[in-house]
Amino acid sequence: MTSTVEIIRTKLTDALSPETIDIMDDSQAHAGHAGQKQHGGGHYNAIIVATAFEGKNHVQRHQLVYKALGEMMQTEIHALRIKAYSPNEVEIKQD
Repeated sequence: MTSTVEIIRTKLTDALSPETIDIMDDSQAHAGHAGQKQHGGGHYNAIIVATAFEGKNHVQRHQLVYKALGEMMQTEIHALRIKAYSPNEVEIKQD
């Protein structure tokens, strides 16, 4: 059985061709949370570096991620924390 983290990673990789991607399942930290009980979805963190984010603002970047994940945002994913960077932003932060 494929894990939700692997499915998220695959969908985002297919849609955004990221240079780097890190998906973490943070669901255990939210056990018992009302939304999780009600909808059954987990909590995830995503750090993505992709050329697709170049020239896009914060909202547009998140929209690209939501579009890539599609129906998962209504079912398997209750909460998704997104850090989305273009490759140039990562290079600047490392200097």
